[in-house]
Amino acid sequence: MAGSDDFGLASPVYKNTTSSVLVKTGVGRVRGIFVASASNVPTLKLWDNTSAATTVLVNTFTPAGATYYEFGDVLFSTGLYLTVGGTVDCTVIYF
Repeated sequence: MAGSDDFGLASPVYKNTTSSVLVKTGVGRVRGIFVASASNVPTLKLWDNTSAATTVLVNTFTPAGATYYEFGDVLFSTGLYLTVGGTVDCTVIYF
């Protein structure tokens, strides 16, 4: 049964991407990102917006392939936008 803190979802949602993308519009929380592979000066950055502007959730970092990055359920209110630099294949886990 969905609780008041899971935004109507009983389990996380997964979105795989290799480029910058609007992951979700509206309120939610990001649990983490699994990076399958990363090369060519890879970078990731998370925003609380529907584009790469205004509020930064997680500032630019250099991910390593075959690594899971736990964010401890970081909340966002406007949306979740992921900026990808270099070559990265990753899966965002969110509610």
